[in-house]
Amino acid sequence: MSPFQFQTVPNIIAGLGSIQQLKALLTEQNNQRVLLVTDPGMVQLQLHAPVLETLEAAECDYRIYASVQADPPEHIVLEAAEFARQNQIDTVIGFGGGSSLDVAKIIALLAHPEQKQQLHEMYGVNQAQKPRLPLILIPTTAGTGSEVTPISIVTTGETTKTGIVSAALYADVTILDANFTQNLPAHITAATGIDAMVHAIEAYTSKHKKNFYADMLAIQALKLLNQNLHLVLKDGNNMEARQNMLVGSMLAGQAFANAPVAAVHALAYPLGGHFHLSHGHSNALVLTEVLKFNAPAAKQQYAELMTLLDPSSKGCVDGLCDLFIDHMQNYLDRSGLTLKLNALNVPENMLEQLAEDAMLQTRLLQNNPRDMEKQDALAIYQAIYQ
Repeated sequence: MSPFQFQTVPNIIAGLGSIQQLKALLTEQNNQRVLLVTDPGMVQLQLHAPVLETLEAAECDYRIYASVQADPPEHIVLEAAEFARQNQIDTVIGFGGGSSLDVAKIIALLAHPEQKQQLHEMYGVNQAQKPRLPLILIPTTAGTGSEVTPISIVTTGETTKTGIVSAALYADVTILDANFTQNLPAHITAATGIDAMVHAIEAYTSKHKKNFYADMLAIQALKLLNQNLHLVLKDGNNMEARQNMLVGSMLAGQAFANAPVAAVHALAYPLGGHFHLSHGHSNALVLTEVLKFNAPAAKQQYAELMTLLDPSSKGCVDGLCDLFIDHMQNYLDRSGLTLKLNALNVPENMLEQLAEDAMLQTRLLQNNPRDMEKQDALAIYQAIYQ
């Protein structure tokens, strides 16, 4: 067995209604000045109301920062951290999708009164260091896995995204209550669910840090997601399936936090940066073509995943690998997502730029099971254009 290291969030609370345990957590820790980090949509729809009720029941003095944007730009992160400092916050709660959770993680670092680092000094791998404030994360989508990863993504330029990757970003507590995912539109449920499936697949085939512990989590994650995503898309009120999706997404997050993702994400980021497509949708667009590209190097792993998803699958490694790629394409076809770039108003003359930008994602591409060059990325964008 190859040496490996595995890290994750120390306290995970999962189950329908588990938000009720937040009061006891806050009371035990004597948290007094709490910041709830979320986005305008959560506030407009009052989805955060159960969290506020719990904060009031715990007699916390709380503030709300609700200006998080998708693909959060640097100025929003800095503004949120300054808001936390001005209000002398002692605990941060992230509530929402991946962007809100990512911002909450960084706030917990920047707003600690003894933190000396500036935001720009935290970018990269293992640059950000503690101290940080106590941090609780509550996801409202089953997709990003951000609630159990040591990663935050910030939009640092007009179209570029930069990651902060550090164990200092692991939350203290994660609460998985699928009641918060019940009212998600079908297209968001589909995009985030496929994002989680990609996390599991890429963790299982990660080139440098693949290990049996992450494999175990990725396998269980993919099983849960495969079994439950179509149920949720058929009936959005199937709460057992929604809770299974949320747990599957979390398991996939734990897997890729320790065996990192690769080319699917590298090619997805420029689509989000230039055209503001959701991260899950961007992953869905490039997934099948990246699987085809990787097949010469990853067919054994893809064949293994196929037999796990459908034990009745028979055939040689090459045949099972093809079945797996077809299986994922069928999932995409049933998702209801638009899967061609021209239908999303992406100009054909931008494909070269997208390929160049994808090549900048060296942190991700180094994990891909097969080396990818610019012409390979360009060919993938061309294949999904129309």
